[in-house]
Amino acid sequence: MALEPKLKYKKQKKDIEEIVYGGKLAPQARELEEAVLGAMMLEKNAAEKVIDILKEETFYEDSHKYIFIAIAELFNRAKPIDILTVTDELRKHGTLDLAGGAFYITKLTNKVTSAANIEYHTHILLQKYIQRQMINIAGEIGKKAFEDTTDAFELLDEAEKNLFAIKNDTMKKGHVPLGDILHTAIKNIEILKNNENQFSGVPSGLKELDKITGGWQKSDLIIIAGRPGMGKTAFVVSIARNAAIDFKKPVALFSLEMSSVQLVTRLISSETEISSEKIRRGDLDDSEWEVLSKKTEKLAEAPIFIDDTPSLSIFDFKAKARRLKSQHNIELIIVDYLQLMKGDDKNIGNREQEISYISRSLKSLAKELDIPVIALAQLSRKAETRSENRPQLSDLRESGSIEQDADVVGFIYRPEYYQIFQDENSNSLIGIGEFIIQKHRNGPNDTVRLKYQGEFTKFTNLDDNSFLDTFSFNDITSNTIVKESKLNDMPFGTDSDFDPPF
Repeated sequence: MALEPKLKYKKQKKDIEEIVYGGKLAPQARELEEAVLGAMMLEKNAAEKVIDILKEETFYEDSHKYIFIAIAELFNRAKPIDILTVTDELRKHGTLDLAGGAFYITKLTNKVTSAANIEYHTHILLQKYIQRQMINIAGEIGKKAFEDTTDAFELLDEAEKNLFAIKNDTMKKGHVPLGDILHTAIKNIEILKNNENQFSGVPSGLKELDKITGGWQKSDLIIIAGRPGMGKTAFVVSIARNAAIDFKKPVALFSLEMSSVQLVTRLISSETEISSEKIRRGDLDDSEWEVLSKKTEKLAEAPIFIDDTPSLSIFDFKAKARRLKSQHNIELIIVDYLQLMKGDDKNIGNREQEISYISRSLKSLAKELDIPVIALAQLSRKAETRSENRPQLSDLRESGSIEQDADVVGFIYRPEYYQIFQDENSNSLIGIGEFIIQKHRNGPNDTVRLKYQGEFTKFTNLDDNSFLDTFSFNDITSNTIVKESKLNDMPFGTDSDFDPPF
């Protein structure tokens, strides 16, 4: 563990605002601070129980901050921690008097008889520290809110950012005994055994793909990449629709490229199987309006949440994702697409470093929320220069760390795009898309063939055959509408005045 002291052994004057808030003393627990420090010097293993969740700012008293810094540095050097070593460490750095002197250090150990309650006492100190931080943030936000030049929306983002920073800084996950994890794993296997679909993750609705992946798995980062025109957005819109409507899984879709209205237009085209071109023009006859009205009722109830904020920063994205998880219990996040996101300003070096930071953050969020995160990514032009146009892992644009951070990397490939209309066995490749899995941390790499319906901007299972698929209606006219025969409504039967026509 590396701990960087911020005081650097220099006496710092307390800001009046840190001590008094509206005439009230800041939240603190001096006696517990003394008890925790005393316990760390009293018993050999006491410090290692709490050293990773404490820092100098956790302590309200400046003298206690200096003592903690000395203890932390001894701990980092694997040196014994007791009254003598801590006193010597403070003396070496010239901060013994600032810490209260040797007598005060000795007196701290008399505050406790054992370190049995050190973790509970530390938890209370952490609460007091969080309260002081929240008061500081509220005071700063309050000051800025009174200024006429302040942008209210920017101030709101700043407040949210600072509050989440406190949470990330103080809420640290500890270890879990193997027995507890084993119990969870067995429970998941039992659920899977009773699940007729045999999916442990969020299903994509594409049968052959789900057989390989078992659905999109919790805490996984899935990268779906392809060259422009391959249908990446159509693919993720299709799986978002399938997960939300067919399997009732709440989905969050962050669209940095297309507006929410454009995405919904695609969903309408996909659901109604009315060409997106006709929908964009509004060129619908009465029967098509009837289909649209009926089909969109189901779409309106779908638990899909769309955010089309452009140039979304990774911090804002994480904050929004956490809220969606808290408010709507989303089970899948989709980002379209990764290279359009922005890293936090402090992390920006070159573009490759920024993309690396973004991909690591996406993986971190997937683990934190325990849900799969799917991110689309652009490929470089390398595939265009090869005689074999199939994408490879080396084509991932701007960062090799995308491949490293991802649990699954899949490529969208349509041979038809490259004027390849038949495979080596003379089978037609028109309307065929491929999902090529080239990295699968917990399963096999494989290629899944899908049906691509460009007119409706969607991917479906290759074996989803219907009467419409049997014939190529597009060869006749794109405006053809299929209706049920009115004979279906005729009252044929023994009690009817009508005789069947044949």
